[in-house]
Amino acid sequence: MNRMIAFLNQALNRVWRSRFARNVAVVASGTAGAQAITIAFAPLITRIYGPEAFGLLGTFLAILAVAAPIAALAYPIAIVLPKDDRDALGLVRLSAILSFGIAVLAAVLFALSGDWLTATLGAESVAGYLLLVPVAMLFTAWMEIAQQWLIRKKEFSVVARSAVAHSLILNSAKSGIGWLNPVGKVLIVLATLGPALHAALLYFGARRRYQAATPKVADGSRTSLKELAHRHRDFPLYRAPQNFIYAASQSLPVLMLAAFFGPAAAGFYTLGRMVMGMPSNLLGKAVNDVFYPRITEAAHNGENLPQYIVRATGALFAIGLVPFGLVILFGPWLFSLVFGADWAMAGEYARWLALFFLFNFINKPCVAAVPVLGIQRGLLVYELFSTGGKALGLVAGFYWFDSDLWAVALFSVIGVAAYVAMMLWILKHAIEWRAYAKAS
Repeated sequence: MNRMIAFLNQALNRVWRSRFARNVAVVASGTAGAQAITIAFAPLITRIYGPEAFGLLGTFLAILAVAAPIAALAYPIAIVLPKDDRDALGLVRLSAILSFGIAVLAAVLFALSGDWLTATLGAESVAGYLLLVPVAMLFTAWMEIAQQWLIRKKEFSVVARSAVAHSLILNSAKSGIGWLNPVGKVLIVLATLGPALHAALLYFGARRRYQAATPKVADGSRTSLKELAHRHRDFPLYRAPQNFIYAASQSLPVLMLAAFFGPAAAGFYTLGRMVMGMPSNLLGKAVNDVFYPRITEAAHNGENLPQYIVRATGALFAIGLVPFGLVILFGPWLFSLVFGADWAMAGEYARWLALFFLFNFINKPCVAAVPVLGIQRGLLVYELFSTGGKALGLVAGFYWFDSDLWAVALFSVIGVAAYVAMMLWILKHAIEWRAYAKAS
């Protein structure tokens, strides 16, 4: 035990003294500001709208979360990888074109088969809002394109400022409009427009860097969009399906709880997931945004990738123990105190989700290394088995135990086992990559 504590302290000290830690701190400060604003508004918003409205929002977001990963076929994630800005800007254009075409196609499909889809998913409550999903898909793709370009250029301060401004404007709108019309429709419309606002804020921040790179690109020959699409084909072939399946696995509890136990249960889960996702959004995303370009650079230079992964993962584990542990111990009481007595059951859900999100939190360095190691196909296979296992847990909770709490508990425990297996698998590949790089 003492050795483990010493190892974690050493990892934290090394990470903290590095430029990596400073960049993480910049991104995390923006995310922290955004989350602080969200937390400050949450007690007011939960009292304005109630569990049913949150259940409606959760169902809509569950459908959007499944659709969004295919909005640009994961090509925005590839923007960080090329050495040359010419190719990176080509991927920006490719992603923008694809996002518009796919949004139009999705709108046609939802118009033709929306009633069948919502009936199949047991999500009839959001049938009237289904055509907002393609709009939100397009805005989400634009947001990711701008964000990945800024990450490539290491403009982390712009990412941070945009996150704070987006959170302040969006939560103010939820509260202000909610006083006049506290219904789920308001939350859904704002959830659709939110990515557009965030994309605009990022765009204005990215514009200077984009314009600075454009003359350099004009001076040289461009790689065709067809060639860029083919060169990075592992993203639409493997990463987009993996993201789709991962999003489906995250959305399954909301959809199944709404279908089996009603919108209030979906609302409890939506709040519990939102709160438990905050540490992951705060530091986990910051680590991923900074670690991705850093480990790409390390791979180009032939550095020790396994060491980077282990240090970052250990540091995140040490950081995550306190907030997630508190929820495991005091979840129902904390949720009743902060959000009101009606949300005590959300705290029971959160106890199990805290365990799940702790491992979701610490796996960010491993996931960031996947494109660099060239194992996106394997990640897709993993996601298939992981999602299948979590789905079985939800079904078992409903059919065998007839309990929404059991369904959430089984989903979480199976998810933890899957995360551990994935991290060990990625670390194994990193070690093999390191050995091959040294030998060559």
